[in-house]
Amino acid sequence: MTDNICTQCGYEHVVINRKYNGQKLCSSCFRDSIEKKVLKTIKKNKLITKGDKVLVGLSGGKDSVALLNILNILKKKGIIELEAVTIDEGIGGYREEGVRIAKDVAGKLDVKHHIVSFDEKYDFTIDKIMNAQKDKGHNQNACTFCGVFRRQVFNQVARDINATKLATGHNLDDETQSIVMNYLEGNITNMVRIGYKTESRDKRFTPKIKPLREIPEKEIGLYVLESGFEVHFDGCPYAHESFRMEIGDFIRELNLKHPTIMYSTLNNFEKIKPAIKKEYVKTHSVPNGTCELCGEPASSRICKSCKFLDVIHNQLLD
Repeated sequence: MTDNICTQCGYEHVVINRKYNGQKLCSSCFRDSIEKKVLKTIKKNKLITKGDKVLVGLSGGKDSVALLNILNILKKKGIIELEAVTIDEGIGGYREEGVRIAKDVAGKLDVKHHIVSFDEKYDFTIDKIMNAQKDKGHNQNACTFCGVFRRQVFNQVARDINATKLATGHNLDDETQSIVMNYLEGNITNMVRIGYKTESRDKRFTPKIKPLREIPEKEIGLYVLESGFEVHFDGCPYAHESFRMEIGDFIRELNLKHPTIMYSTLNNFEKIKPAIKKEYVKTHSVPNGTCELCGEPASSRICKSCKFLDVIHNQLLD
């Protein structure tokens, strides 16, 4: 047998050689394997039930494009309703292309698409914040601001359209990074939230699901290309500032010599997570409250978003 024969169907042109399980697959068998694996993940972990209305966070990058395309299989079968939301954080030279591709993909798949910009909703952009920080000697990481407001927008849009699930394109690389990063930082609060599905006792939060959690990042990029979609591969220009990027580089280097390392990290975490969660929740139960300023869910008197808005508009952009 040559190296260029698909181990599934025998077709003489493989597009991937999976070192972690020995499979060599042609384009058709590869795409089929990804879709089957994601749908199996959804079924096994009960991420979606018939009648769900699923909102996909669609950035225009490979992960969210792949996720929307695969969930559209369930939409076409009449199992779920499907909509998508794209957030424009105001990052020049980066986000414009993502928004354009997101519009194009949603249009091709006939999925209702919402676009929310930080500039219109909050009267700032991430670029303006970061430039102002340089002038005023602040050094808060862009990801910190971005993450807080993105989470709020996702939750508000999900609530507005009565979505029952919010799906994100987190892949195997993302999840492995989160596990290692939070372990090294000793952030147990975040560790117990890592998983296929995140639910809050507060009904104002829509349950979040991660159907791509078992698919490596490289395979998602290949899946999107082999499926005929345009891909926005550029990374966020502020990502290099993050600790996550350092951890990602470390894991990718490790993965070259140990191709199963990401799967073993994820699987072993899933085994110990129930014990961590049980012990942690006993002593760290955070009451659900309401922000006195905006009325959104909050764990303290003022939510993180309103605290940041005060800093942004009264210290940075005043």
